[in-house]
Amino acid sequence: MEDDLRQRLDALEKKLDAIYVSTEKTRKYFLTAMIATLVAFILPLLGLIFAIPAFLSVYSNIGNIGI
Repeated sequence: MEDDLRQRLDALEKKLDAIYVSTEKTRKYFLTAMIATLVAFILPLLGLIFAIPAFLSVYSNIGNIGI
């Protein structure tokens, strides 16, 4: 009886270890996806901070040429 219980506990322990490994892989995948999403969102915003003033100065210079 006790041997059967020990085998079942060992099988459950192996399954729990496999679940833990899978969970850690999933956690790392989601972390990577979150970082990639933030980078893909923030970098264009930082680019616009510098691009918008440059575009405005070009357009204002075009308007001054005609005067």
